[in-house]
Amino acid sequence: MREQRKVLTGQVVSDKMEKTVVVLVKRQHRHRIYGKVITTSKKYKAHDEDNASRAGDIVQIRECRPMSRDKHWVVTDIVNRAE
Repeated sequence: MREQRKVLTGQVVSDKMEKTVVVLVKRQHRHRIYGKVITTSKKYKAHDEDNASRAGDIVQIRECRPMSRDKHWVVTDIVNRAE
C-alpha cells in the first residue's frame, strides 16, 4: 500500500526565484505543561512550474521527491489570491 504524502497550506512570502516559491506555514498547538497556545512557523521552498503564484497568495503544497538540496515540495493549488 502506498503512503499518503503530506499536504500543507501556507502563504507565499517570496516568488523571486524561477519556478520556486517560499511558503510560510503557521501551526498552532498547546504547550504541554502550561496550556498556552503557541504559534510556530516554518518556511518551505516549493516548486511552482508555471510561476503562477505571487507573494501574498495562500497556496496548498504537497510533499514530493527532492528536486534540489532544499526543495521537496510542489504547489498543488492556489487557495486564495492576494489583492
